[in-house]
Amino acid sequence: QVRLVESGGGLVQAGGSLRLSCAASGRTFSFNAMGWFRQAPGKEREFVAAIDYSGGNPDYADSVKGRFTISRDNPKNTVYLQMNSLKPEDTADYHCAADSAVLSTTSRLTVEYDYWGQGTQVTVSS
Repeated sequence: QVRLVESGGGLVQAGGSLRLSCAASGRTFSFNAMGWFRQAPGKEREFVAAIDYSGGNPDYADSVKGRFTISRDNPKNTVYLQMNSLKPEDTADYHCAADSAVLSTTSRLTVEYDYWGQGTQVTVSS
């Protein structure tokens, strides 16, 4: 059974940092693109960042560019999201996602991802 499990969320003051982790099990995703999305209450799920299988060519939403960094550790089957200079508008549930297609490029579309984690909550206080 394939599972993606996020961790690292919590409550932080504006300007602070958090590092989210997404550990995959059940299969390797070393050759697959992975991404982070977030969903605030009452809003649709939105793209945050994505990374291809090699760890290169990261893509970021304009709202987080320069503040967030996505990375991956393929031997650990884990992807990370380092979030700095957090703002109250970053408050949301953060979900990681994996594309089942091998050697896939990054995508900002939720429909391109086949596996999803349950999410970890991030709350940024002002």
